[in-house]
Amino acid sequence: MTGTNTNNIFLLSVLLTPQAEKKKPSRVNVGIVNGKQAKPHSRPYMVSIQNSFKHTCGGFLISDEFVMTAAHCWKGYPNILTVVVGAHDLRKSEISDRVEVKSYIPHPYYPFCLRQNDIMLLRLQEKVKLNNNVKWISLPKEGDANMTTINHTVCQHKWGSKYLASQMICAHGHGGSCKGDSGGPLVCGNTAVGVTSFGSSECCNSPKLPNVYTKISAYLPWIHQIIRNIK
Repeated sequence: MTGTNTNNIFLLSVLLTPQAEKKKPSRVNVGIVNGKQAKPHSRPYMVSIQNSFKHTCGGFLISDEFVMTAAHCWKGYPNILTVVVGAHDLRKSEISDRVEVKSYIPHPYYPFCLRQNDIMLLRLQEKVKLNNNVKWISLPKEGDANMTTINHTVCQHKWGSKYLASQMICAHGHGGSCKGDSGGPLVCGNTAVGVTSFGSSECCNSPKLPNVYTKISAYLPWIHQIIRNIK
């Protein structure tokens, strides 16, 4: 999968507040950089992670009980975070569901001042009901070839010590991540291969600095252990 075009693998979705919560609509600034809006509900695994009805990060379902996102999305909020599933556009009223987060499971070696091991699992208070608008996405299988969209040497040169090839994926293209996209998936085919972690602090889709994603394949043993222990 080396050299895969990021326009084909990086998918952005804008999510919606659930119909049952119409009186408290989500607050979100919506923008797509050098891309186009996805077909409604074509990314049924996408979720909106919210604090006090305000979108803070993206995420994606990996089962009917677990959401994967970036560890930096959890900043010790005093309120219980909620997850909105089955939505497409947070600015409109559509049928969707809001589920409280039961437990927050950031990677044990995530340093809160850096972006290493920037991955987290959220266990939901209740299992989501799967339908055409709510589905989970597959993860890589252990032993799958690692995906690289930009040569690691190039990324190392661009980001310096912030970029670790063993646990990160570097991607660049005409469409990229922006504020509020953190935690969303980098998708190749029907498989989530990365978690949106960081990019340029100066502008979205910077021509100088490629976006960086946490490499999911590097964390499969930890992910499977967490889910297995819950089950």
